[in-house]
Amino acid sequence: MAGQLENARSTTGTRTRLTDVSPISGMCAICVRECNVLCEVSKSAFRGREVLYPNPEDFGKSTAASNKDYLLDWSHFQIMVDALGAHGVPPDPDAAIFPAADVSTVVGGVPLRVPAFIAGLGSTRVAADHWAGLACGAALAGTMQVIGENVCGMDPEARFDEHGRVVHSPELSRRVELYRKWWDGTHGDIVVQTNVEDTRFGVDLYALRELGVTTIERKWGQGAKAIGGEVRVTDLEQAVQLKRRGYIVHPDPEDEAVREAFKRGTFTSFERHSRVGMPEERSFVEDVAWLREQGAKRVFLKTGAYKPAVVAFTMKCASRARVDLVTFDGAGGGTGMSPVPMMNECATPTVYLLAQVLSCIRVMRARGHYVPDIAIAGGFVNETQIFKAIAMSNLGDGHSPYVKAVAMARAPLAAVMKADYFVELSRNGGVPQRFASLYGRDPETFFITVPELRKRHGDAVGADIPWPAVGLYTYFQDRLGVGLKQLMAGARKWRLDLLSREDIVALTERASHVTGIPTLEEAAQQAIETILDF
Repeated sequence: MAGQLENARSTTGTRTRLTDVSPISGMCAICVRECNVLCEVSKSAFRGREVLYPNPEDFGKSTAASNKDYLLDWSHFQIMVDALGAHGVPPDPDAAIFPAADVSTVVGGVPLRVPAFIAGLGSTRVAADHWAGLACGAALAGTMQVIGENVCGMDPEARFDEHGRVVHSPELSRRVELYRKWWDGTHGDIVVQTNVEDTRFGVDLYALRELGVTTIERKWGQGAKAIGGEVRVTDLEQAVQLKRRGYIVHPDPEDEAVREAFKRGTFTSFERHSRVGMPEERSFVEDVAWLREQGAKRVFLKTGAYKPAVVAFTMKCASRARVDLVTFDGAGGGTGMSPVPMMNECATPTVYLLAQVLSCIRVMRARGHYVPDIAIAGGFVNETQIFKAIAMSNLGDGHSPYVKAVAMARAPLAAVMKADYFVELSRNGGVPQRFASLYGRDPETFFITVPELRKRHGDAVGADIPWPAVGLYTYFQDRLGVGLKQLMAGARKWRLDLLSREDIVALTERASHVTGIPTLEEAAQQAIETILDF
């Protein structure tokens, strides 16, 4: 029932006593006093604002996203395979094999071995705890890793000058160095993202001048929430430190009543909030020019799934400033800590958002405006979705496809976390029997890419290259990369830039109406009439 999610969500650890709930409210049709089941309403009576968020007790050990059906997603499109000819390779059965497909791309001026990169993972604990796997794995896979917002501000060891500008951040330095250790110097890049707080702290200048970073990403928002970055802090003194650095911390860690409540266990974590920016066209254009003057070779922009007018405004600003890449993040995705009702009920879902971006591009091209590269984010997990997003963005104007890559966060984190967990199970002799019988009990056997990585990196695999990085490399290269090659060969397209809107059809009227992709029956009728006109 549609109303079930209104009062019982896995993300908040709530459920209802009865299954036949009221369709409108999601409450049990009969609610009784003698009930020890915690629904959203009853849990909120005890924990209040905590119930707005994914289970606080799992913060730092989990990721979360929307579980709402938006009535349109990538499954509502079908890839059309072909049997005639070959594009991008000679039409020869010995040449037109799927391993010959080229899945490399260039996004924002950065060459990638696969058309997917890791979006901004910043101060949330789950990113910090798994950074070695994320950064090393991304570098090995030849893709970009974006360091997200608030890393310097959250770094307990960071030092600031008398103007509040960061002069030393071991955590940001660690994140940059871990990526560069296994970077080939060509494919991919380590990108530093900055929000309002980061700009005030001078993180951009510190990254450019002290850490040698060459790509800065300005952040206007994300698809999972529209109110600024949020994390949980379980240390009282760190909460005080963050407040004194200028962050919004709730409840006030310097309030004596709050301190006493924390010490007696009434609550176990503070919320740290970031401020939201107030974008203006002129100041943004000047800011991008300033970044380039400070040494930035590339400037990116990350924005959320705001209303259509903001999508158009973003594209206008990006064009005027001539940014290299804009990442649009659709509703439905998520990572660390976003309000669950906001993840479910706010912002534009990914497919709808991409359709709006493409509408903007059509207008801009017709008027001769510069169009930056586009990345789309918001719940991507596999190669079929990547194929469809790139194909949809080919407008047949000689400049397409405009989507050069997709940005991902939860899926790479899942690959790294699960790899890390199974390696831990291996050390403790706890690998599940079914898994062991299929793939062995040792990382040397259950990561299928170990032989190729050992050929390139020898004994560093499993040592300097941590096993979670091997897991991420395997996910990006051996799953997404190979899977995408197979799909491309099935469509008889051996380069990403050859993918087109003719390679997909819509399975529903809604999908066709929103995107302009014809339905299967419409495409069939047109093709049949054309071919049989002889």
